[in-house]
Amino acid sequence: MSDRVFVTGIGVISALGFDIDETASALQKSKSGIGRISLFDTVYKEEIPVAEVKASNIELAERAQVKQDGLFSRTSLLGLIAARQALSQAQVRDFAGTRTGLISATTTGGMDRSERFFKEYLKNNRRGRLRDIVTHDCGNSTEIIAKQTGIRDYVTTISTACSSSANAILLGARLVQNGMLDRVLAGGVDALTLFTLNGFNSLMILDRNGCKPFDEERNGLTLGEGAGFLMIESESLAKKQGKTILGEVKGYGNACDAHHQTASSPEGNGAYLSMEKALITAGLKPAMIDYINAHGTGTKNNDLSEGIAIKRLFQDSVPAFSSTKAYTGHTLGAAGAIEAVFCIMALQHQWLYPNLNFRQTMKELGFSPVASFQHHVPVRYIMSNSFGFGGNNTSIIFSGC
Repeated sequence: MSDRVFVTGIGVISALGFDIDETASALQKSKSGIGRISLFDTVYKEEIPVAEVKASNIELAERAQVKQDGLFSRTSLLGLIAARQALSQAQVRDFAGTRTGLISATTTGGMDRSERFFKEYLKNNRRGRLRDIVTHDCGNSTEIIAKQTGIRDYVTTISTACSSSANAILLGARLVQNGMLDRVLAGGVDALTLFTLNGFNSLMILDRNGCKPFDEERNGLTLGEGAGFLMIESESLAKKQGKTILGEVKGYGNACDAHHQTASSPEGNGAYLSMEKALITAGLKPAMIDYINAHGTGTKNNDLSEGIAIKRLFQDSVPAFSSTKAYTGHTLGAAGAIEAVFCIMALQHQWLYPNLNFRQTMKELGFSPVASFQHHVPVRYIMSNSFGFGGNNTSIIFSGC
């Protein structure tokens, strides 16, 4: 594994904005995208806040440069928008002479359309459009992105809950490092659906006032939607084509502690192992990490488990850390990639992001996240954590170049 892996393009869409510029503006202003539900009818419309992308599917289709003829789920449209941004910034216009892959992650697939089908079908089994359920599976959005962008050499979908798109980046980096592909468009996408809203509500882990990661009074997560993609390329290809280097995928680690179907280990075992493995593959010491973009969902269990793992690994030298989920909500399968984009932006501009809504230090930890947006901070190495149900934990380290 001799070839380094460089990031040459990034793309993002979330409740913060439709592209990198709008996202950067919201981040600097500490402006959260969390608000009232407007996308679908639910008894929780006035009760549970979410972080929606502020556009209808018709508007998203225009931004995705496709005709909304009923063939595209909201997930596909969000993913295509972010993917096109990353390709554009990386100046990838054709794929001749290069082995290019697409690894996209999702958990909801095209559920937004299949939910509409079943609503009609259950009223009358002669009603409902069958074409609305062909987009249901997780691979559909990946296939659409591949078809619309022209990527054919390697196309696959990852669905490992909330670590999905971090694992997409991890796999992409390994394929490039091992010489199996020259470059990979890696990331993930998820759209808000009734299924996820009702599902997480049944777990009783949704905060009625918006999430407060790492706060003593935290009371649950806030769901969001969006997409993030990174164009990652081999060092040899990036230099041959004179690409602008935004950052480097320096290291990565994945560990599954299998503690519980939905809960994190009380000792933070999986989180500790994934962070430790990322440091080992990067060839770094804990003290070299300048900032951690924490998974930080805002639930009682997750934040304590992750905090304990951070304390175990970094001991008395815990680096600056924060969760950006109070900005975007928890975008599930897209979270790792969206936050990876934030990490690349932080390296480019030397930023540290605040942990919005933080008020009081967790008594079990004794250390606190970044409380305000910070400019001109020396940032060389950033660790990004993404932890999923079933104990599938992934940490990725990005570095400046």
